Formats: sequence, structure tokens, C-alpha cells
Amino acid sequence: MKSRFRNFRLGSIAIGAALSCALFPAVRACAQTESFPAYMQTVASHARQQGVSEAAINQTLAGLVPNQRVIELDTAQPGRSNTPPPMSGYLSKHLGSSIISRGRAKYHSLSSLLPSIERRYGVPASVLFAIWGHETNYGGYTGNFDTAQSLATLAWEGRRRDLFEGELIALMKMIDRGVPRSTLKGSWAGAIGNPQFLPSVYLRLATDGDGNGTTDIFNSPADTIASIARYFQDAGWRPGQPWGVLASVPAGFDPARYATKLTAPSCAAVHARHSQWMPISQWRELGVRPQAVIGDDVLASLFQPDGPGTPAYLLTGNYRVILQYNCSNYYALSVGLLADEIAR
Repeated sequence: MKSRFRNFRLGSIAIGAALSCALFPAVRACAQTESFPAYMQTVASHARQQGVSEAAINQTLAGLVPNQRVIELDTAQPGRSNTPPPMSGYLSKHLGSSIISRGRAKYHSLSSLLPSIERRYGVPASVLFAIWGHETNYGGYTGNFDTAQSLATLAWEGRRRDLFEGELIALMKMIDRGVPRSTLKGSWAGAIGNPQFLPSVYLRLATDGDGNGTTDIFNSPADTIASIARYFQDAGWRPGQPWGVLASVPAGFDPARYATKLTAPSCAAVHARHSQWMPISQWRELGVRPQAVIGDDVLASLFQPDGPGTPAYLLTGNYRVILQYNCSNYYALSVGLLADEIAR
């Protein structure tokens, strides 16, 4: 018996040529060697090879057409600048009183859940709430793009086909696990739920935080917080260490003498802005003084994003864990500072 999707795709193949890159001028490099319906057949075949059910394939792919807005947003991503904009402007925009007060309110309203999650994963709840706040305004806005359509469009577009086809198949596996197709809405790039996980991250790390037998990162605060905590634990969070601390730098200090000599395997431009790694005790000997409690044996990197005379920070390995969530110094520093404000 033919599946509904097989009926759909055979019925649509005649119009397949119309759904080619010729109708999508935003695609800079026309990587589409086949029509959208034909490529969806290829995706379906790959999904079957990975054990995805016909029902999940049907629910995910039937009726999809490319989303031109997704292509426009993807191809409009800004390039890297040799001169990053000031950190101060970004922080003033993303660390306002509103996001801090809402974070504190959420933190206190869920206080009964937090001790067990902190004990289990070793990550301070304030950091988890800071991620939640930055990602979706504590669940206030999680995105309204149909996730299957977004991922199918990005995979067909072809610039990062392996990534997005894999995520599209992971989405089908979520449906096989019982996640309703109607729930799967999110960002144009395929991130879903309160923590904005990609489907593959959901499959690997989403967690039942309230013990009710379901894993609902769309509606459950407990599942949301526990899932972010598990992500951080998996990424190597070191319990008992801060993400970093504000530091005073002596007059005449030359940070260029301590520039990093390493090249990061990913997000190299982000990590290149950090200094060499040295124990806090060694930074103290150089006159760089942490302004909060941190152990002398903790390895740290100096980061003064806006140059001499502006705020400087001693960053620990936990800052790099935040960067794994979103590899941007602007994002990671604002998350750390928001976490500190929520915990006050």
C-alpha cells in the first residue's frame, strides 16, 4: 500500500521543475541539482534508511514547498567584521531592567525545582535562566516558522545540506517519539522550544525535569531548565567555578604581551579576542585583580572587549561552555552578566 507521502510526491513531480532555484533569486549559489519535490524523495529515502517510520515521513514532508523568506534570512546573514562593534552597546540593549526582573521572577517562582536540578547537573540555575531569557524571553517568543518547512528549505537550498538534512530527519525521529507535528514551530533556522534546540540536540539531550514521563521543552519550565542543564553538563561545565569575573587592569598594562598563541578549531575569531590562559594567581602577580571570589588555581583568560579603560573580565572554561551554545562573545558575556544579575 502506498503511503500518503508517496502519493503526494508522485502527484507533484510534474510541477517539480517549477520549484527550482530559478524561482528563488535569493539563492546565491544554485546548489539545487534537482527539484524540491524530487529532493524530498531523496530525503525520505535517507530517512527510511535510518529507521524512520512512514507515518513520520508523511507527517513531516507531505505538502511542503520551499519558504522564500527562510532563504532570504539565511543568505542575508552578516559577514564577519574586522572591527567588532562595541560590547557596551550590545550589553545595554540586552541587559535591561525588564529581562533582569522577569528572570528573577521566574527564578523565584520555580525555586522548588531548582535545587535538585543544580545537584544533578552542577550548573547554577541562574545561568540556565539567563540562557532561557536570551533565547526566547523565558518562553515569550519561540518562533512561528514551521520547522519542517524551514529545515527542508535550508537543506534543499544546499549551502549546508548535510547539516539541515540531518536536522530534518532528526525532526522526523522526534515525531516517531511522540512529539506532535503541530508543536514543531520555531526559528527560521530550525531551532525549537524554550531553549531553542535543534532537533538533533533534542534527541540527544532533552530531559524530563519534572518526572511526569514526558519531555516537553515547549511548555514545561522544569523540562526546559533540566534540558539546558544537561546540555551544559555534556559540554563540560565545571561545577563550583564561575563563568568569569569582572577584573581591574593596572594602568599601562599591555594586553598584547599576553595575546593567545592558539588557533581554535571552530569560531576562531571569537576565541582570538581572548588572552593566553593563566592561573588567577599569575594574573594577580601581573596586577590584574578579580573583583569577585574565584580560586587562585582557576585557569582564566583576560578579555577587555572595548579596549583600555573599559570593563575587563577574567573568563574561565565555563565561559567557553556558554560559547558552545552560541559562539559569540556578545552572547556569552551577556548571558554571564544576566546570570549574575538574576542571582543577586
